[in-house]
Amino acid sequence: MPRSSYSLTLSEAKRIVEAGEAKAVSIGVAYNIAVVDAGGALIAFVRQDDALIGSIDLAIGKAVTARIFDKRTSDLAAMAQPGAPLFGIEQSNGGKVVIFGGGLPVKIDGQIVGAVGTSAGSVEQDIAVAEAAAAAISQSTDS
Repeated sequence: MPRSSYSLTLSEAKRIVEAGEAKAVSIGVAYNIAVVDAGGALIAFVRQDDALIGSIDLAIGKAVTARIFDKRTSDLAAMAQPGAPLFGIEQSNGGKVVIFGGGLPVKIDGQIVGAVGTSAGSVEQDIAVAEAAAAAISQSTDS
C-alpha cells in the first residue's frame, strides 16, 4: 500500500510567519518565529527588528520540539515537572528540547505537517503568537 504524507510548503510557512508577525505587532513585542516541516527541518524563520537575540534558538527549539514530540511545548512543560511522567525530557535529544510554551504542531486535515515556534515575550504571549501563526493554515492545532 502506498504511503502518503504531506509537509508544509515554503509558501505555507511564509503565511504562518506573516500571521505570527501580525500578532506580534498587535501585542507590541518584536518576535522570533520559526517554522519547521514535517521532518522537523527549519523552512522559515524571521527575527523582527529588535527581537531578543537569545530568543532565536528558543523559537527554533520550540518548533523542533513540538514536531519531534507532536505536542504543544506548553503541554510538555506540564508533563516534565518533578514527579510527572516526562520529568527530565528536556535533557533528551542532546539537551535541545525546549519545554515552555510557544511551540505547537501544525495540522491540516488532522495530519501534522510541521510546527511553529515563537519566542520573545512572556510564555502567554509566545503561545498567543504561535496560535495565531498556525491558524493561518491549520484547521486544528490540538496535539
